[in-house]
Amino acid sequence: MSEQVTSQQINTILWQAADTFRGKIDSSTYKDYILTMLFIKYLSDLYKEHVEEYTKRYDGDKQRIERALARERFVLDELSTFDYLYSKRTDSEIGEIINKALERLENENTGKLRGVFRNIDFNSEATLGKAKERNAMLRALLEDFNKLTLKPSVVGSEDIIGDAYQFMIERFASDAGKKGGEFFTPSMVSELLARLVKPKENDRIYDPTCGSGSLLIKVANQVPSKKVAIYGQERNGQTHSLALMNMYLHGIDDAKIEWGDTLSNPLHLEDGKLMKFQAIVANPPFSLDKWAMGFAGEGNNDEKFKMEASLDQYRRFEWGVPPTSKGDYAFVQHMLYSLAENGRMATILPHGVLFRGSSEEKIRQQIIEMNLLDAVIGLPANLFYGTGIPACVMIFKKNRKRNEVLFIDASSEGNYEKGKNQNNLREIDIRRIVEAYEGYESIEKYSYLATLNEIKDNSYNLNIARYVDSFEEEEEIDMKMVKQNIIDIKRELSNVETELEAILNELGL
Repeated sequence: MSEQVTSQQINTILWQAADTFRGKIDSSTYKDYILTMLFIKYLSDLYKEHVEEYTKRYDGDKQRIERALARERFVLDELSTFDYLYSKRTDSEIGEIINKALERLENENTGKLRGVFRNIDFNSEATLGKAKERNAMLRALLEDFNKLTLKPSVVGSEDIIGDAYQFMIERFASDAGKKGGEFFTPSMVSELLARLVKPKENDRIYDPTCGSGSLLIKVANQVPSKKVAIYGQERNGQTHSLALMNMYLHGIDDAKIEWGDTLSNPLHLEDGKLMKFQAIVANPPFSLDKWAMGFAGEGNNDEKFKMEASLDQYRRFEWGVPPTSKGDYAFVQHMLYSLAENGRMATILPHGVLFRGSSEEKIRQQIIEMNLLDAVIGLPANLFYGTGIPACVMIFKKNRKRNEVLFIDASSEGNYEKGKNQNNLREIDIRRIVEAYEGYESIEKYSYLATLNEIKDNSYNLNIARYVDSFEEEEEIDMKMVKQNIIDIKRELSNVETELEAILNELGL
């Protein structure tokens, strides 16, 4: 057996491969090429190991070997393997050769890989530059990946590959700043959401803005048997591809991840209606501007277009149409309309959703009067990539039996770890939030259980500071003590000066 390769070794080689692109193209773009190459390398090494196994087992009988390979999870032919691409690394048409190999991979695995690579072009002049520099970059990329061995016998657990993929996505997100937040939710925030929605076996789990799929994977991991059905939708084509690869690398082969705008074109439907889910999680884009553009229709002037509830065939905006420049409640209403009876939903939102007026206030009032809001949790500032604004988690439930809403303020110092560029939630912080939510009661300076009448008296304003008093009073200053301290210090100073004078006299100075 070959020597085991560690996560650390894989991650180091992957990060070196990123150096090929760094400084030439934006990391939010080159991540697509590196993560796709990681996926191809994994499939190729898996295939290579199976070929070796079957050749041994069937004593070189080609027909039996091919029959056995055809039954595998993924089918490859020689022209779509990494080794073939590596052998062509100095070819002047290498970009096109990689594209063709990806196409072959899709065609050989239509049930699983159809459309996975359609948004990733290794021969794109617009993205990768003119032929000479493009070819040099691709050659370097293939050479870097050739140093990597991802055969199952060498890697050991398949989780290591999934973790490497996850590690790279997280590194890219932190590198890409604002754009990073579009495809990745920090892993400890995902972990928090996963524990708050508590998925059960056989649940349908859904993320309407799923990015690279990491949040969905965290939720699925909460169910030990992994017997859950995963659904997601993502608007960005390249990110949609990453989400599909992410699922496969984590051993989730039956996830249904669709590509399209969830608001104007929701793609998870049943009998022409929105599909219903037991657990919904999301980190939608904060206050998305022009969120309703997809409803405008052909020939409509963007500037003059005004969204109306009647334009949505799924009738999601009958409680109110969110403002054009802030799509937060459009996503919330979409999720509430997609929630099954007794379903649970946790979503990350900017604090503005808790108190902004006009149509958002009307929507908030409807949601509270229908008793769908279960908890509001304030998170520390600076947790997310590319934005320092503090966010909150709102938890909603269908068929709630209680008539209160729990407010938790987990934003103050001591509830997170300060980082150089970004703050982090620790395991201890997550546990404290989850325990407070499960306990569902007031805890001094941390949580408050508000009745629906209290919220109504506050004009449906959900600003956490109105409910949780986390203000730490400073100790009263004892002026007598301060005065005595000053007298003592003066006396001490006078003694020191006297001693100093005596020493200087002795020295004749």
